[in-house]
Amino acid sequence: MRDWSDYVLRSSGLKHNLPPSPPKLPLIGNLHYLGSLPHRSLRELARKYGHDLMLLHLGQTPTLVVSSAEMLRQILKSHDSIFSNRPKTTANSILLYGCRDVGFSPYGEYWRQVRKVSVVELLSMKRVLQFQFVRDEEVSVMLNRIRKACADGASINLSDVFIAISNNIVSRCVLGDCYEEENGTSRLGELGRMVTIHLLEFSVGDFFPYMGWIDVNWMLFDEVVQEHKARLENDAGNFQAKDFVDILLLLQKDGMLEFDLTKNDLKAILVDMFLGGSDTTSTTLEWLMAELIKHPNVMKKLQEEVRRVVGQKTNIEMNDINKMEYLNCVMKETLRLHPPAPLLLPRETRKNIEMGGYHIPAKTRVFINAWAIQRDPRLWDRPEEFIPERFQNNSVDYRSQDLQFVPFGLGRRGCPGMSFALASTEFVIANVLYWFDWKLPEDGVLGEKNMDMTEAFGLAVHKKFPLHLIPIPYSDSA
Repeated sequence: MRDWSDYVLRSSGLKHNLPPSPPKLPLIGNLHYLGSLPHRSLRELARKYGHDLMLLHLGQTPTLVVSSAEMLRQILKSHDSIFSNRPKTTANSILLYGCRDVGFSPYGEYWRQVRKVSVVELLSMKRVLQFQFVRDEEVSVMLNRIRKACADGASINLSDVFIAISNNIVSRCVLGDCYEEENGTSRLGELGRMVTIHLLEFSVGDFFPYMGWIDVNWMLFDEVVQEHKARLENDAGNFQAKDFVDILLLLQKDGMLEFDLTKNDLKAILVDMFLGGSDTTSTTLEWLMAELIKHPNVMKKLQEEVRRVVGQKTNIEMNDINKMEYLNCVMKETLRLHPPAPLLLPRETRKNIEMGGYHIPAKTRVFINAWAIQRDPRLWDRPEEFIPERFQNNSVDYRSQDLQFVPFGLGRRGCPGMSFALASTEFVIANVLYWFDWKLPEDGVLGEKNMDMTEAFGLAVHKKFPLHLIPIPYSDSA
């Protein structure tokens, strides 16, 4: 089998200076280096072979790993459009209807149009505020579930609670319903988590294109679209948009879209919105609560702020959240140490480029190791420690272009749903901390030695072991 770098040299007739690479094996290239947690393995490889840029050969796929804020700055300032394509993999082609969604669609006019519609019509701050009633209602259901556990004196699987409320919020906003079974479990269940694992796992099917992959059937989304279309036709002049499906169908009916929206396009966008808003939110909640258990002093300080701001009110309001400065610091520090997608979404170069003194050929897959950048000792003091105070009186923010902190990505392919995700995460955690104190089931002692922080890899890296805690009603709350 011809080596990819040899091919580049022979086809061009020039000796290009390619980024450094670790030794590779025949056929599989560097796949054997990845391990079960690629973001960690890639950081160790980069430290040895290319701290800023490193070239890997993953099967037949040339892959560039970016591990420094300086290289991100060059990409964003000078080469963002060149790095704005998405590679088509077997998984995202099957799961996202040929990549007709926002996140994985190839760079071009269709992507520009669906992203514009998503940003303006679905994910704007106006929509965030419009759907606050959904967060209110689902948080009320969650609190009642936790109170029942208090009455039983039992521990609760808080990871499951976070998955359920994240799925329910995003399902109602996107699809209009939670789609629960008779026993109260969601029809979607852990589907979001399972799918996001497959979307980014380094499977043989992705890197050896002649090998296949398993199909996943999104039958529920077919049913949802048909139900919404029927309601639109029946209600005609009295139709009011209640969710993302309604909004898109109404835009299509009124001729407000600048592109043809096929049934598969619509389903791809809906799947995208569901995946982007469910597993990443529950994962962030899970890590945030785990870090608070590890650091009881931070937990105490945050709870004091939440309870002081809310006072004796019976419900937390979004205006209360905006006043919680320390909560904002804790959110940022959680996302710094535990970015939901540690390698972000893969990119692909659209043409040849010279960057960082190296030649990067067209059609090279690109992974940005946000996890490594956000723990880079050249950029962060005590980078492996959970210190929310580092963000006090600090302008570094995920909404700006601070490239040492990129949990939501950057540039043209940055996450458009950031405001939606933050609104749900902050609102849920504020309620969990206001109404309850928490202790571990075993000896009740919080602290670093009593919390397992082992990771499980996927598009969103979640805790390998679920978070089981005992809730205690806060006696001084209203």
